[in-house]
Amino acid sequence: MTQTVQDVMTTELVLCDSSTSLTDAARMMRDRDIGDVLVTDGGELRGIVTDRDIVVRCVAEGSDISQSTLADACSAELISIAPDTSLDEAAQVMRDRAVRRLPVVDNGQAVGIVSLGDLAIERDPNSALDELLLPRSRQDRTGDDTTHRRSS
Repeated sequence: MTQTVQDVMTTELVLCDSSTSLTDAARMMRDRDIGDVLVTDGGELRGIVTDRDIVVRCVAEGSDISQSTLADACSAELISIAPDTSLDEAAQVMRDRAVRRLPVVDNGQAVGIVSLGDLAIERDPNSALDELLLPRSRQDRTGDDTTHRRSS
């Protein structure tokens, strides 16, 4: 049986309105030990912003971080996949679109996020990524939050 994104995705999502300040979003990421937030606008999913997006799109460009919002760091185009997408298809989308994380959307609602690390572990459980990411992966799949360390 082919595994799907639903089998490996992270389901603990943090959603923030596009008007949320980058400072507040960065603090949420730090406090929750995650690397991304999903961005909404009027209750609808608009995109995803990662810690790297904040650095590359705002800090490195000299933006006034105290005045910048998630809308300033969010990609213009939302790239997402469905829960029943195969892992091979998800990897292809990541490769084609040069992204490391994809929101998983079902009937217009965000239900998860799948990362390049999630896919790498499924393809090769003996990879170096497995040791780095396994605590998080185990927590996401079992609900046991005692092993949670870092986001993938």
